[in-house]
Amino acid sequence: MTSPTLRTRLAPDQRREQLLDLGVRLLADHDLDELTIDLLAEEAGISRGLLYHYFGNKQAFREAVVRRAVDDLVAQTAPPPGGDPVARLAASMTAYVDYVVGNYEGYRSIVKAAQGGHEALRELYEEARAALTDRIFTEAAQGELVPDTPAVRLVVRGWAALAEEMTLTWVADPAGVTREQLLDTLTGSLPALVAHVLDPD
Repeated sequence: MTSPTLRTRLAPDQRREQLLDLGVRLLADHDLDELTIDLLAEEAGISRGLLYHYFGNKQAFREAVVRRAVDDLVAQTAPPPGGDPVARLAASMTAYVDYVVGNYEGYRSIVKAAQGGHEALRELYEEARAALTDRIFTEAAQGELVPDTPAVRLVVRGWAALAEEMTLTWVADPAGVTREQLLDTLTGSLPALVAHVLDPD
């Protein structure tokens, strides 16, 4: 059944934003390849032609939805502005795991598309990865948890890939690992890796 808000007359920019929000909601439970103009038109109760008017073509629509999704990911996983650095990291990782749980199909397919060589989606994915890792070095995020050096940045990037793979694997099959155990490992592994880089002996 079409939502009453989708039948309300809106300015073009507002309508486009509304359709993007709907696309992101659909992406939570659908693979990126399943996110089609036809599906969105059906869910929104509007014509395919109107969607082409707003997005141009299927690929532009998917890219716009992915951009909105990764922006949401970055915003929703932002650490709190104050407090203990490890507690802030833990809060951010908790939000990240919850995001992947709630958006597993879409998130997994974005990662897969980026790894598969789709240039535009790879760039969006890399932007998101950079935003998630770079903020670890800012005062507003983790404070003095990790010093900003080339070696530590390399470790943080590797840790981010590890965290992503562990989370996706755990959501698909927890294999007896609890959410708390996963979060403890994700949060504790970064300081441990950085400590090893700073003091390898």
